[in-house]
This record gives sequence, C-alpha cells and structure tokens, in this order.
Amino acid sequence: MARTQAADYEQRREAILDKAARLFARRGFDGSSVADLADACSTSKSLIYHYYPSKEDILYAVMSSHIDQLVSDVDGVLAKGGDAAAQLDALIHAFMDHYVGAADRQKVLLNELDSLPAEQRATIVARQRKVIDATQALLVALDPALADDPAQARAKTMLLFGMINWTHTWYDPEGPIPPARIADMALKMIHAS
Repeated sequence: MARTQAADYEQRREAILDKAARLFARRGFDGSSVADLADACSTSKSLIYHYYPSKEDILYAVMSSHIDQLVSDVDGVLAKGGDAAAQLDALIHAFMDHYVGAADRQKVLLNELDSLPAEQRATIVARQRKVIDATQALLVALDPALADDPAQARAKTMLLFGMINWTHTWYDPEGPIPPARIADMALKMIHAS
C-alpha cells in the first residue's frame, strides 16, 4: 500500500530546503552530509529521503526554488509592459527584494552549480540565461548602441549582476540602507556607464 502524503507535506519540504540552503551556504555542498541536514532539521535521514531521493535533489531544489523566483520576476515585469527604464527599475528592485530574503539560496546558486548532475545543471543554467538575457535586452533598449556590440552588452549586463548578486556577502538587512536603495544605487551606476 502506498504511503499517504501528510497534509503539511509541502511545508515540510520547504523547511528542509531552508535548512539545506543554510547548511550548504555555510559548509558547502561537499562539506555537508544528509546526516548533518537531518540533525539541522531535528529529524532522521530516512525522513529526509522521504521528501527528497538524494542530496543532489535537495541541492537542485534549493537552486531551482531561487532561480524560479527570479524567472517569475522577469516574467511579471515584462508582462506589465512599459518602457525599458521602468521595466529595468522594477526588475532590479524585485531581484534585490528576493536576494535579501534568500541570501543562503543565492550563495548556494552562485557557488555550488558544479555540484549538480549535468542534466540538472543544464536546467538551472538555462533559467539563469533567461534572467540574464531579459536584463540584457532591457539594457540594449536603453542604449541601442549596445546592439552593435554584443560583447559590451553582455559585459554591462554581467557588471550589473556583479553589483547585486554578491550583496549577500556584505549587506545587512537590519542596517540603515534598505534593499530598494541598493537597487537604486546599482541602477544609477549602470546608467552612468
């Protein structure tokens, strides 16, 4: 007889991902075991495996949940329409809002991609490219000369992501500067270039 699913199945899966993101962000994927995760969750390894078939599947779920939110941000902003400046502004603000609440997931996404099996890594990379390409298209719309220089367009795009992607290493959400101000500062710097 098949095991029935608990009413709080999805909440438990998400709680495991939260603990896994924290653990992987601090110790790295290779430096963390399923036993470590079970300890962090105050549960057993077998219960972890009930929710996720493997440690790699947990890592993929951590990354996927984060990149899917960023893809959703892109889709939402583009669906609303408007001029490129307003869309880029909305997008960078949305990204910063999510980065602040997901610093561990952001760190894992940036540092542990090579720990995924090839097929899962390809899926995450494709989603990352969607986010990057959409942002680059907005930058090109703001500066049409970039259309004639794809290398410079990509460099400018990656510089923008370089400014915001690594805020998890220094930004204090309890500090005096709110995430929206960080987004404004990044946008101002990218417009000045």
